[in-house]
Amino acid sequence: MIRLASAMAVSVSLALLLLVFQLARTETACLKYGPCPLDLSAFVCTTTPRSSFVRRVCYDPVRRFLAIKLHETWYPYCEVDAASVQALITAPSIGGYYNQRFRSQRGGTRGPFDCRDHPMPIY
Repeated sequence: MIRLASAMAVSVSLALLLLVFQLARTETACLKYGPCPLDLSAFVCTTTPRSSFVRRVCYDPVRRFLAIKLHETWYPYCEVDAASVQALITAPSIGGYYNQRFRSQRGGTRGPFDCRDHPMPIY
């Protein structure tokens, strides 16, 4: 019984330590055409070292909101489904996939997740 209580105390201590560590390293981004600063703690973020164009992808599955870092600039995308985010992250060419499936095209055709056509969530 003492061992169980001791193990539980260690587990609780580790959980609190991880929570404090998480709070201390909260990441923020300043989105072009969007919130600045945006607290990314509710997002699942992925660094994309295979791409020199797409640097980081952060997704909030609850609000279906994507923040994507292209070179050094963050951009917002609204009403993005989880399957599209997963396909982007796992694409053989992340930049190519982004250009074909997310980006607005020359001539004025907006991409399917353009926040001008979908409500931007409030954070």
